[in-house]
Amino acid sequence: MTDDSADETAEEQTQSDEATGLAEGDFVTVEYTARTVEDGNLVDTTSQEIADEEGVGEDEEFEPRTIVLGEGHLFEPVEEAVIGEEVGEEGSVVVAADDAFGAYDEEEVRTVSANKIPEDDRYPGAHVDVDGEHGHVETIIGGRARVDFNHPLAGEDIEYEYEIVDTVEDREAKAESLLETMLSMELDVWFETDVVEEEEVVDDPEELEDADDDEDGPVTETVEVEKDTLYIEATPQLSMNQQWMFQKQQIAQQFVELLGVDRVIVQETLGDGGGMMGGMMPGMGGAGGGDLEEALEDADVDADELAEELDVDEE
Repeated sequence: MTDDSADETAEEQTQSDEATGLAEGDFVTVEYTARTVEDGNLVDTTSQEIADEEGVGEDEEFEPRTIVLGEGHLFEPVEEAVIGEEVGEEGSVVVAADDAFGAYDEEEVRTVSANKIPEDDRYPGAHVDVDGEHGHVETIIGGRARVDFNHPLAGEDIEYEYEIVDTVEDREAKAESLLETMLSMELDVWFETDVVEEEEVVDDPEELEDADDDEDGPVTETVEVEKDTLYIEATPQLSMNQQWMFQKQQIAQQFVELLGVDRVIVQETLGDGGGMMGGMMPGMGGAGGGDLEEALEDADVDADELAEELDVDEE
């Protein structure tokens, strides 16, 4: 290899190393429309205009969606197409059936007793739940029903047309967009740095006079540490959201990993300007809700004086 060729190769490598573009972990706002390749039927869209034209989602608002690349918020081939591109770029990608809603399985079309289907749903095309599985009725003859338990889009290749609208850098905006993506809800969020007390293992117990000496375990001391905390304002709708009810721990863990916070606290305001009930998500760095001594200290109330006032002599 000549010196010139070596210099060109080195220059190309440097340009490659300096290449910019979207990467995994980036919060990206995208606009897209997905249709089946074979028939062009609408599968999903972020466009209000297209939704109106197709007559879908009359009670919904359609707008660009914020996703986190690499987190599976869109099908993997779509995210892979977006990675490396820049804001403002457009493109299209076909997602094969196997990577979308799965291949069509003839064995998933089964005959069941019609008694397992509510009487009002005993007609071809009805969507039903049978023994915990969702499907749609193909035929009903006598006391038997033929039900297709495949996903309605199984076997369909899906084409996505997309545009990269923007990236999200603000932490609160990131948290809000994650909640909307995961729960389809808009909630108030904010970040605070809290100082909390924790037990820390002492490396050299002999140098510590007030260490908590446990014969069966390590010697610890109480220290104050700062915790980067994400607060989420709870609403009645949140408490009734099924995905939140069953997956709150996993959702909180995603906030910890994607936003770099130490813990997540969900709190609820009661009454008109009333007090707050708070709870830390389990496993997010400590017990939830705080303790009585901390609450009294925050309210500038002496615990001993309060105990004396509440003491009643027994006769």
